[in-house]
Amino acid sequence: MPDGNPNMSPNSTATMPVIRQLDDSAINRIAAGEVVERPASAVKELVENSIDAGATRIEITYADGGKTFIRVVDDGCGIPAQDLPLAMARHATSKIDGSDLLNIHTFGFRGEALPSLGAVGRLKITSRPKGEEAATISTAGGVQSAVKPAALTSGTVVELRDLFYATPARLKFMRTDRAEAGAITDVVKRLAMAEPHVGFILRDASGGGAERVTFRADPENGDLFDALHARLRKILGAEFAENALLIDAEREGISLTGYAALPTYSRGSSVAQFLFVNGRPVRDKMLVGALRGAYFDFLSRDRHPAAVLFLEVEPTRVDVNVHPAKSEVRFREPGVARGLIVSALRHALAQAGHRASTTVANATLGAFRTETSEPSAGAPRIYQMDRPSPGASYGAYTAPPPSSNFGFAEGGFSAPSARVEPLVEDAHEVASHNALPLGAARAQVHENYIVAQTQDGMVIVDQHAAHERLVYEKLKKQMAQNGVATQALLIPDIIELSQGDAEEILSVSEELKTFGLVIEPFGAGAIAVRETPAILGTVNARGMILDILDELSDLGDSHSVQARIEAILSRVACHGSIRSGRRMQADEMNALLREMEATPHSGQCNHGRPTYVELKLSDIERLFGRT
Repeated sequence: MPDGNPNMSPNSTATMPVIRQLDDSAINRIAAGEVVERPASAVKELVENSIDAGATRIEITYADGGKTFIRVVDDGCGIPAQDLPLAMARHATSKIDGSDLLNIHTFGFRGEALPSLGAVGRLKITSRPKGEEAATISTAGGVQSAVKPAALTSGTVVELRDLFYATPARLKFMRTDRAEAGAITDVVKRLAMAEPHVGFILRDASGGGAERVTFRADPENGDLFDALHARLRKILGAEFAENALLIDAEREGISLTGYAALPTYSRGSSVAQFLFVNGRPVRDKMLVGALRGAYFDFLSRDRHPAAVLFLEVEPTRVDVNVHPAKSEVRFREPGVARGLIVSALRHALAQAGHRASTTVANATLGAFRTETSEPSAGAPRIYQMDRPSPGASYGAYTAPPPSSNFGFAEGGFSAPSARVEPLVEDAHEVASHNALPLGAARAQVHENYIVAQTQDGMVIVDQHAAHERLVYEKLKKQMAQNGVATQALLIPDIIELSQGDAEEILSVSEELKTFGLVIEPFGAGAIAVRETPAILGTVNARGMILDILDELSDLGDSHSVQARIEAILSRVACHGSIRSGRRMQADEMNALLREMEATPHSGQCNHGRPTYVELKLSDIERLFGRT
């Protein structure tokens, strides 16, 4: 170590440091580290440029996970030959004029993507605006070529080869080709959701063979909702499309549209959550927290909702210039945006009533196993009888019961000791109940499952889970009408916190008060808990406050107190509901079915599990090979 001050930092030198101006090449490579994190980041920037150019069809081709080759072809407006050098220059853009950075209407606006890509890879742009000649320009490691004539019908073709060849250390941090290809696919799918009227084709050209199409979404027709629903069916699958609720709401100048899935169609992680602000895919913890808050009363903590939501807000009320990658946003009024998501989703879930996802029935059908193998393909199927006509079904209700010996000769099988009485004697009443969504109760199995007949199938109801949800909803309604009873602490519980944590918990004190938790400031960095919800009994106030702070930090909102109160109500509902093992009469079962039809959220229990399974007659016939 050089002689000098023993307290000198080991990073210090004996000489005075010199401030230098970095050259453009170094500046571009530094910027590329922020804008282009991986090949998927490059694809995102290039495809967004194509969308901003008004493209209706975009083709993306990559090789080796995008590390060696990326090509984006579009039919957009193109770039004039004289503007190509500017397109490669830093902070040169056609999206804004720089006078108002808070009024952004395009995906791109920073003017950093193309020069950053040219600084760390070999970039070539060929473009032809309508009515002009095509031209091309290239740059490698920041060194730019002259503009040259080219051959192109229309639009723009951008080719990026050997990404990060100029910064080889970055290549060591790349993941496998398969992982990078997956990230590219995810980026393209998110942008395809945001632009359902634009066609996308994604190809993999790895290995030098024929290019393989890995994703294709043709332009959708119709209005916004029809086009979006068709696009989501293509990307997320038919199951999501069939179990998604349409969302269309507005509050204080912010609109929310999209689709959110039923609680019984939940996932084990947040992979099916897609959030957009002004068409831009974002990852915002406040919005994720709002989505979680809308479902928290319907899902257990290890399940996650599935949703595709689009927030539209005046550009001056949201800042998209928070990060170079533009994946984060900041709202001027975050409470309005969060409240809109929670209220709109809860309203849609309430409107869904007793509906449960179709995946429940699919899982049920998958659980069935036939005793014999399927007949060989092409073999004719022979049946002794087909499905009876409605008239024959009605006659079956009114026909006398079969004789006690079931047609067997005397001395054969013995007659049963007692004949099972039908649950509903009146055939007209059966027919009227069949027309209702959950049908007419026909039997009780294992003293826990109600079997009901509908017009086009059957329903199996878990009587305990269903009644538990009904009681729970009644208790919640009573609590909302009468408020949460509180118990005052004889000696307020003083909790020492950091100054920042104290300010954060006090910022939601009014919301906590509505659930019976009353807190007040108690000097610097401390709060006093004066009242707690009476239904919780003895409370560890410090533990509750710390849980709330963790949620505020993680999701931007807290449901700890409400969750604990409703957990108590859930336990009360469980103990006060029809128990498993209880035999029910026909009128009791039908009354339960009718109440389920009239109660929101009755399609799932308090933990997000289904309360009933519906099987269509066509599904049942398929099980028996009748179709």
